[in-house]
Amino acid sequence: MQPSTILFFFIAYFLVLFSLSYIIGKKSGSSNDTFFKANKQAAWYLVAFGMIGTALSGVTFISVPGEVGAAAGQQFKYFQFVLGNAIGFIIVATVLLPLYYRLNLTSIYTYIETRLGLYSYKTASFIFLLSRTIGSAFRLYLVVIVLQHFVFDHFKIPFFLTVLLSLALIFAYTYKGGLKTIIITDTLQTFFLVSSVFFTIYFICSNLNLDIFEALETVKDSSYSKIFFFDDFVTNKFHFVKQILGGIFVTIAMVGLDQDLMQKNLSCKNIKEAQKNMFTFTGIFVIINLFFLSVGALLYIYASKHNIQVPILNGVARTDLLFPEIAFNHFSLVPAVVFLLGLTAATFATTDSALTALTTSFCIDFLQMEKKVQNEKMVKTRHTVHLAFTIALFFVILLFYFINDDSVVSMIFTIASYTYGPLLGLFTFGILFKNRNVKDKIVPYICLISPFLTLIISKNASKLLHGYVFDNELIIINASITCIGLLLISKKTNIG
Repeated sequence: MQPSTILFFFIAYFLVLFSLSYIIGKKSGSSNDTFFKANKQAAWYLVAFGMIGTALSGVTFISVPGEVGAAAGQQFKYFQFVLGNAIGFIIVATVLLPLYYRLNLTSIYTYIETRLGLYSYKTASFIFLLSRTIGSAFRLYLVVIVLQHFVFDHFKIPFFLTVLLSLALIFAYTYKGGLKTIIITDTLQTFFLVSSVFFTIYFICSNLNLDIFEALETVKDSSYSKIFFFDDFVTNKFHFVKQILGGIFVTIAMVGLDQDLMQKNLSCKNIKEAQKNMFTFTGIFVIINLFFLSVGALLYIYASKHNIQVPILNGVARTDLLFPEIAFNHFSLVPAVVFLLGLTAATFATTDSALTALTTSFCIDFLQMEKKVQNEKMVKTRHTVHLAFTIALFFVILLFYFINDDSVVSMIFTIASYTYGPLLGLFTFGILFKNRNVKDKIVPYICLISPFLTLIISKNASKLLHGYVFDNELIIINASITCIGLLLISKKTNIG
């Protein structure tokens, strides 16, 4: 597919989003209540469907299929993690959501203020702002690299301008309506994302002369379809128990304790609708990830048949570029457009949601907007904050680009994910130890020390734990260290 054709559909896609944003903004206005909570009138089924687009970033869209045939023999091991995610979602729905609704929260971190104190509260919110800014910038960076490579380099458009354009478009359709707009636009984007997965499977099957049942058998009988790994618990980071535990606690921390995804749940009319949303979302999430993995297996089978090699970038084989390579350079126009829409939808559904959540958290947690009289000045302040986070994402993405070192970039992203451990520790302590109060001013130091101790344990695990290799379950260690630290600086009270 020609770069000019890709650019045409890219522009058309955003025109649709702008149209929706304009209609929604004109109908519902641009008040802070609309931006932060969608007036608590969101339909649970729209929230459930739209959350898929938020949970599955553009990185997932291209990386999960690519990893199926990675040199490490990862195959369908990611599905173990997804099953852990599903358990985590259920815990979020049955434990955390009732807590948030009972306290009528807009920012979920205000719970920490009522339970532990002001310094703990600001620390929890700052952890989210830092983690989500780095994580969202990283996800957008990896996908913009794909668009730059396949489209914008053709037009001699520099990388920084591609990033600026992408963020400007997201800012333009989200700054007024916020969550109200995103619930609708993410529903549309999730539709494109899900459709692209199914259509990709259809197009590959047609090329391989397979019907859907033959395709399932082909995937099942291939060398890519192994799901469960039970060998060598100590040294194998893909072991079933590690992946399940990692999936559960990463989900609790990065979904249940993350303002981004929880903000959508809190826009539902009541707790029952919010829980219906989470249970429905969980089912769709598991199924769609299984299809993503199937796409990966079929892509490698297709590549083998047509002698397509995994693309090389900076001298390194990049499995995450296999999907776009096949879609743009080997598929016909229609499947290529379908892939483009899916990738764009996955990317921007994640980024627009994160940008809104960052703005909400800062306005509520640091500017205390909920405690002030709402007027036009407050709305303008919110617009300024929204713009500031857009600019922050821009510069973080440029930082990733100029570092231009996959190992350093991966470490930055890993460190960002480590910061959710203290967040998990804070909420765990707050919920489980209701009869203990902490020395609030010391809490930020505990949350700062915990990730570093976790990193030291991870780096020396082979010596300390007889060769043990950590994966995502490392977040349990991180949260445990935080909890122990909080216990050490707390004292028992007579309050139940």
